[in-house]
Amino acid sequence: MPRRRPPEPDAPLDRWVLSWADFLTLLFAFFVVMYAISSVNEEKYKSMSEALSQVFSGPGGPRGVNPALEGGSGFLEGGESSTKAPANLIGPADERSTLRLNQIRAQLESDFSEQVSSGEIEVDGSDLWFSIELRSSLLFDSGGAIPSIAADSILALIARRLKGLNNPIHVEGFTDNEPIATEQFPSNWELSAARAAAVVRLLESNGIVPARMAAVGYGEYQPAYSNRTAEGRRLNRRIVIVVSRDEKVRRAVVSYGSEQVSSDAVSTMLLEERNPPESSGALEQVETQDGILFRQAKPEQ
Repeated sequence: MPRRRPPEPDAPLDRWVLSWADFLTLLFAFFVVMYAISSVNEEKYKSMSEALSQVFSGPGGPRGVNPALEGGSGFLEGGESSTKAPANLIGPADERSTLRLNQIRAQLESDFSEQVSSGEIEVDGSDLWFSIELRSSLLFDSGGAIPSIAADSILALIARRLKGLNNPIHVEGFTDNEPIATEQFPSNWELSAARAAAVVRLLESNGIVPARMAAVGYGEYQPAYSNRTAEGRRLNRRIVIVVSRDEKVRRAVVSYGSEQVSSDAVSTMLLEERNPPESSGALEQVETQDGILFRQAKPEQ
């Protein structure tokens, strides 16, 4: 059995000090490098700021420091902007626009009186917009987005009433909560959007200017009736054609869906026509990455 060697009496016991010193030296060098990287070259910063400001202000715009790089975005609450962007405001409804919308709505109710009585078509609205709700079975086969022959005559009559107007139009598509997973439509999102787009194409072929229209698909996520019964699911499969008073109203309605927002809610965005109170400023529309927001406009200094 090998014998254990006795410890050397003169073995160095302070070698850890060298390792500790090396560690501190490396740590000091690391922080020196980090500090050097974090130092900002003020001249380069100003050059970059002016270049970005020139890009976002467009050709011929004022040169200067971009407010977004100076601590404020100028768009959201808390930011300041050196230029005052025009507020996108929804004005009060005038009697002529309201009368025109009500006349078209009454004509459509008369045109489809039989379908309205049977519940296959519903015409509803307010002073700001009106909607034409059609059951999907009137326009499409089950699970499909190709318009049926009957859809041509129905949409041609609607287009005849609407093509003489300048009002913006958007078409909303809805489904029930029954899942669909076909090669053409992986989910109800695609089905509702395809049906809305098909209606837009037919309206265009019947003379409505395409620049006035948009197609929106809500899938199964905005049911108007309970999906617990077969009748409720049938009523939820629908197409809604919304005719707005103007483009600003259309944007407000599309943000939530015509069946999810009331005219009273949209009316809160309206400016008071006479003697607005000093404490309540106008509402301005702000477009952000998360959508469209409405906030109280800051009074001019």
